Amino acid sequence: MSALPQPVPPVPPVPPAPPAPPSFAAALRYWLKLGCISFGGPAGQIALMHAELVERRRWISEGRFLHALNYCMVLPGPEATQLAIYIGWLLHRTRGGIAAGVLFVLPSLLVLTGLSWIYLAYGHVPAIAGIMDGIKPAVVAIVLAAAWRIGRRTLRNPLLAGIALAAFAAIAVLHVPFPLVVLGAALAGLLGGRWRPAAFATGGHAGHAAGAAYGPALIDDDTPTPAHARSSWTRLLRVVAAGCAIGLAAWLPLVAAAGPDGVHGLLPRMGWFFTKAALMSFGGAYAVLPYVVQNAVQHYGWLSAAQMIDGLALGETTPGPLIMVNAFVGFTGGWNAAGAHAPLLAGALAATVATVFTFLPSFVFILAGGPLVESTRGNVRMTAPLTAISAAVVGVIASLAVFFGGQVFLGGGGVRWPAVAIGAAAAVALLRFGAGTIRTIAACAFAGLMLSYWHG
Repeated sequence: MSALPQPVPPVPPVPPAPPAPPSFAAALRYWLKLGCISFGGPAGQIALMHAELVERRRWISEGRFLHALNYCMVLPGPEATQLAIYIGWLLHRTRGGIAAGVLFVLPSLLVLTGLSWIYLAYGHVPAIAGIMDGIKPAVVAIVLAAAWRIGRRTLRNPLLAGIALAAFAAIAVLHVPFPLVVLGAALAGLLGGRWRPAAFATGGHAGHAAGAAYGPALIDDDTPTPAHARSSWTRLLRVVAAGCAIGLAAWLPLVAAAGPDGVHGLLPRMGWFFTKAALMSFGGAYAVLPYVVQNAVQHYGWLSAAQMIDGLALGETTPGPLIMVNAFVGFTGGWNAAGAHAPLLAGALAATVATVFTFLPSFVFILAGGPLVESTRGNVRMTAPLTAISAAVVGVIASLAVFFGGQVFLGGGGVRWPAVAIGAAAAVALLRFGAGTIRTIAACAFAGLMLSYWHG
């Protein structure tokens, strides 16, 4: 009698390999693509980067992504732009960070310069107004969906959820300034990291589940810090000095070109003003807009209050960070000051100056501070304040959705039901069916255009 065949033991599955390092050219193509499609404000832009870099391409892990995001949330300036600079720097050193930041902003500058020219040269067009009426509800839905997605990843326990709820109440109900909200969250994280370290530890259950779903990343949670990202006081001082030198090298020719006006000329004054605005923009563009309005409209008279409102609407409907509204302010100031003498050239030059000095501090913050942030990974007491701030930002983003909703859905003594319908449809498309941001915006713009013709 022959022996029965022995069962073959199952072959353990081969774990997927990390992706190959992207070439610098491949990274350039991605950052340019991101700059062209980055609608939806910082929340939407961060969601786009997460979906592409963490989930699909796996260039960076969930934990490393959130660790970098927490740092960028603390800094003044546009956090989505800074996050792109940070990841570009991790991948391809200083040139990668500079390329990521420039390509993230450049399409927005070109588009907004063109729209500013059309706006000032040809006035308002009913069709454009209808398109914008459709896009604004979509922006509300995009911000709300991003708050939901980021919250699911960040709010891993009731304590972090409580911090987010407190931040929402502080901003939306009590109108506490954003820097105080950040300070309060950081203090909560500092104390929590000492008394409840498990609640603030990164790479918990949610992070591991996400990593298992996406597969190993090129820059994974346990990947050693690259040599160029290791902390050194010499490197920090060298980067800060280089940033200051570049700023002066860009500003002094403007002073020289201003002739007798010197530092009081239009472009030197814009350079200095937008540098100060960038250093005060804790909490994103909406936190610093009152300062910009107070000075650009009331003090310097670069544009009118009505033009500022229209510029904000243009900034909301173009790719790139919302702080790019500064480019509109610069363009309009240059256009108005030029009179009949080459207003387009004057406006474009002023928009470029406004953009350069708005974003230069962000490059210095990331390239100088990035190594210090990398050195804190795994130290709960060091990372707990950043984790708490990240939780608070979820509440702040939700409050922004509420603020946008009040502006878009209410007005004229009642509810704007067409806007409510478009916004609800966009929210369902994003949250229920996972529709892409660009397709959602395009569909809502088309709906707004059709409604404008229907009512017209």
